[in-house]
Amino acid sequence: MYGRRFIYKNFYAEAVTSERQKNVLAVHDISCVGRCSITIALPLLSAAGFCASVLPPSVFSTHAGFKNYTYRDLSDDIMPAANHWMSIGMAFDAVYAGFLGSARHAELVADVFDMYKTEGNIILADPAMGDNGRLYSAYSDDIINATARLCEKADIIVPNLTEAAFLLGENYSDVPYGADKIEETLHKLSFMYKNHPKKIIALTGISFEEGRIGAAGYDCHTGRVYYSFGEKVPGLFHGTGDIFASVLLSALLRGKSLDKALDIAVYFTRRCIVLSEEAGQERIFGVCFEKAMPFLPLLLK
Repeated sequence: MYGRRFIYKNFYAEAVTSERQKNVLAVHDISCVGRCSITIALPLLSAAGFCASVLPPSVFSTHAGFKNYTYRDLSDDIMPAANHWMSIGMAFDAVYAGFLGSARHAELVADVFDMYKTEGNIILADPAMGDNGRLYSAYSDDIINATARLCEKADIIVPNLTEAAFLLGENYSDVPYGADKIEETLHKLSFMYKNHPKKIIALTGISFEEGRIGAAGYDCHTGRVYYSFGEKVPGLFHGTGDIFASVLLSALLRGKSLDKALDIAVYFTRRCIVLSEEAGQERIFGVCFEKAMPFLPLLLK
């Protein structure tokens, strides 16, 4: 009995002396079937120990990798919700935008960034527009300029190579890049946003050698570039960009350095893919990130 009281006492002491729980606003569309967007961001942010709130600009019956999906536009609800939170004194340690249903959504979310930006918080934009040189099927070309303006407001941006090319107005090439080209791209993205200098740019889908893939992180203040790689699992895996961005943000909010945060995000993303493949998950439904979630708090310690 004494031992039990001792355990409870120490648990209580740890609880009351722990840091304030951080609030994160995730602005992503809802894909009702298929793991991606908010159905990934919300559970991962929660597993990382944050109080996660959501602002969905639209609802899809499935993610855009399926055919004949349904779509419900929630544009008219975005600013009323944001204004209501402002009226009750809500503040967020981070605002994180991912896949959005339209150019109009990107423009409205840019206004939300302005509303909730503070000197000490983090605004992260994942310009989720496309992959392998093509826009996602849900989009038309107007998404590119709207997403570029959204990224203008962010402290951190997390494009893949296709999205970086779109943002820079360059032609995408699937020819393997060397470190010089990757670092040139990172610098160009940094110089592109002089009105709102970036803190961090993370570029995903980087591969310098056969069988290995990862990401590059650019600290815009120090000028240092970090790389992290893991063994490549061949194929297309839906939602892995959302996993990477959610875990990267979580690690940075937990005080990890950029190089450590990059390692954690790359490792965890690959772990999700491997566990999904071992489970025989049909790829169209996304990876089984749920199986890797118990590892996340340990990685973020």
